[in-house]
Amino acid sequence: RKPLCLHPSSCSCVNMSISSDEVNFLVYRYLQESGFSHSAFTFGIESHISQSNINGALVPPAALISIIQKGLQYVEAEVSINEDGTLFDGRPIESLSLIDAVMPDVVQTRQQAYRDKLAQQAAATVPPAPSVNLQAGAKNGENTANGEENGGHVLPNNHADMMEVDVDVEIPQSKAMVLRGHESEVFICAWNPVSDLLASGSVPLPDPLNTPLPHGQNQLLRLVRADPLGLARRGLLWRSRGDARTVSVAGNLASTLGQHKGPIFALKWNKKGNFILSAGVDKTTIIWDAHTGEAKQQFPFHSAPALDVDWQSNNTFASCSTDMCIHVCKLSQDRPIKTFQGHTNEVNAIKWDPTGNLLASCSDDMTLKIWSMKQDTCVHDLQAHNKEIYTIKWSPTGPGTNNPNASLMLASASFDSTVRLWDVDRGICIHTLTKHQEPVYSVAFSPDGRHLASGSFDKCVHIWNTQTGALVHSYRGTGGIFEVCWNASGDKVGASASDGSVCVLDLRK
Repeated sequence: RKPLCLHPSSCSCVNMSISSDEVNFLVYRYLQESGFSHSAFTFGIESHISQSNINGALVPPAALISIIQKGLQYVEAEVSINEDGTLFDGRPIESLSLIDAVMPDVVQTRQQAYRDKLAQQAAATVPPAPSVNLQAGAKNGENTANGEENGGHVLPNNHADMMEVDVDVEIPQSKAMVLRGHESEVFICAWNPVSDLLASGSVPLPDPLNTPLPHGQNQLLRLVRADPLGLARRGLLWRSRGDARTVSVAGNLASTLGQHKGPIFALKWNKKGNFILSAGVDKTTIIWDAHTGEAKQQFPFHSAPALDVDWQSNNTFASCSTDMCIHVCKLSQDRPIKTFQGHTNEVNAIKWDPTGNLLASCSDDMTLKIWSMKQDTCVHDLQAHNKEIYTIKWSPTGPGTNNPNASLMLASASFDSTVRLWDVDRGICIHTLTKHQEPVYSVAFSPDGRHLASGSFDKCVHIWNTQTGALVHSYRGTGGIFEVCWNASGDKVGASASDGSVCVLDLRK
């Protein structure tokens, strides 16, 4: 099929194409025009912009955005045109998103959905029972299980726009407070450990830390600076009554704590509250003095960016990386005291169990692994997810917790749209939670461990009974969910979303 062209009729072009050098230059110019000077410089060096033969003076401002917009228009036009070049009855089709435009299966299913809609409209005007034809059409491959009826999106697999929610579990709007004020994606939210104060973080967070950490109660520590690589992770750390509590990972350290060279992927308080631990794209981890901002020790043991860290004790921690390795390090030790190897792809997250005896890790290799300091190989290699596992959480139950008699569980959230609950003692999956329709980015146990909240890019927050695996509450927001978190009393759930909204769900009866 001849490519569409918006040039005048005198245009001589037949096939329009774009080279990798041109793509690199367009990205480089976009970074420059958007004010990301450091990113533009780094990208220009690595992509050898200076060695290309492109005359930058001939490239208009905002060229990349313009090309993307035109590309979307072309794809949308293609969706609206029959094979013979005629329009679908002159009826408009709702606009494509950028994601839709690069997914051929979505384009094809939308074309088919529109044809089916026209067929149904035509059949409806014919009096004698059209139901036979409609049923036959469904049997011939029309996927309506995950889509909408009457010609809406009929997207296969995990791309359904809507999900049927039982009225009995749906959280009413009267029980959901939607907070707006952020101007872009809200990547993180966190409750204060002792009171109903909810913090949320977007890009950029205001008022970066410019002074040493003060003493006092209910203080919110913001550790951010401009993110030169545009990474979609931020961090909020609450400190209260002298105790430190990590409520989420990720963020960028302020310039006063500037020993990292590049963005920071994770931040964690130790239990005593005197140290903060960070992991960075510069392949290192650093222990900071929380009161003075001084870097106590830098650990340069990974060979690729460090993605997550977690304290085992007040001076010992584990770190994981895209280099597929996990190191356990201790303050004042110049080498790792333990190294775990076994993952075959990036290790996204690590978490010590409440006793500090077992370390859980999850990876792009689609496995969970459980490690012990007593042996080099993993205790359990848990394989059930069929896509990357993004994050994991231990339940606040079992030995070493306030709920010692309840069994210890591990929750995993995956890009396969499922959440799994694991009995780690037996090394088995006890529940597979399957109501989400898109990648699940966050899971969080209630303080008593009886419930689990999950948030997905399908815009839904689901709350599950951890003993039965039943869905007990469900809420559909207005944007993809990046983070879910419980308040200290366990009767409210906060969720941050891609459309800049933050919602608070009140679970009190």
